[in-house]
Amino acid sequence: MSDEGRRALRAALERAGAVLADYHGVPLARHFGDPAAEYDAATKRLAVFDRSHRTRLSVTGKAPGKMLSGVLSGRMPSPPKAVAAGVYGGTSTYHAVLTPKGKMISDLWATLLGPEDAGGYLLDVPVAGAPPLRASFAKLLPPRFAAVADVSGDTATITVVGPEAAAAVTRLALGLRVEAAELSALAEGDWRTNGAPAVSLRVERTAEVWPEAYSVTGPAGAVAALWAALVDGGARPAGLAVWSTLRVEAGRPVFGTDMDEDTIPIEAGIENRAIDHAKGCYTGQEVIVRIRDRGHVNRHLHLLELGEVPTPASGTELLAADGSGKVVGRITSAVVSPRRGGVLAFAYVARGVDRALFDGREVRVPG
Repeated sequence: MSDEGRRALRAALERAGAVLADYHGVPLARHFGDPAAEYDAATKRLAVFDRSHRTRLSVTGKAPGKMLSGVLSGRMPSPPKAVAAGVYGGTSTYHAVLTPKGKMISDLWATLLGPEDAGGYLLDVPVAGAPPLRASFAKLLPPRFAAVADVSGDTATITVVGPEAAAAVTRLALGLRVEAAELSALAEGDWRTNGAPAVSLRVERTAEVWPEAYSVTGPAGAVAALWAALVDGGARPAGLAVWSTLRVEAGRPVFGTDMDEDTIPIEAGIENRAIDHAKGCYTGQEVIVRIRDRGHVNRHLHLLELGEVPTPASGTELLAADGSGKVVGRITSAVVSPRRGGVLAFAYVARGVDRALFDGREVRVPG
């Protein structure tokens, strides 16, 4: 983030009472003093989350799309189109980036901000996946055809969450040029801008959390001003603790916690979103196709309802229900869920296991 934009957004967070925590080496607001009130606002009214810790990479050059297509596992995004006078729209697409053995380097969202030879691609990358992804790109993408630049320093992202989110972002980010009902009808990844996509605030529908939500990305100073306007207008600032709860409740794994360099996308259950089986070759495709057509994986990520128990730490083991003591799974994320009335946890569980023991209690493993 540029110095001016960094100072403006950090000042806005501090004024709102942010309590910072380390998240994969990056300072991030964990909460703003009252997580219960933050959850209530996000699910019943309006909350705003800073998501600027994620890395944003620009990919430009003579043939960035062709080069990226051989690396990204999903459908490549199409150029934006004018949907009204001065209003542009497009769709970001979700991907995994894999090793030749089909294991994840990272996941990411890809956006084409204009004609390929002009606007280039913007990649939204989890902070945990950014270092290995940059190293992989350095080996796989010829700079002459696809030059990669880290633009995280000049840009920022916030996510506006809650039943009032569409009305708030269309008023404050889109200048009422897009109806709130139109935003609410968008599918995940669909986005709108009021002006040229490469330089305007881009409002994108996201399903990373279960309440209605929109991520807004743009120049850091403009995003900081939007944050302040949202908070001044009644949005409640919210932090990572509540985001994690909403994310797990939505059933969305995150790279760096629920997925890592040992994960095959099919194990994590993201293949329907991240894999385009109709596209041409990409790194790791052979393994994915072989599993799809002739094989299986030995574990799957499941969302488990643990009930009213102490929240387990990441790495906590699940044991076989037959009392043998055999380890059949491990927890990756766990949260206390107001929506489900107990602890929810992501866990990798061995194939074929439908019951497991946690803390001496039997837990059902969904099919």
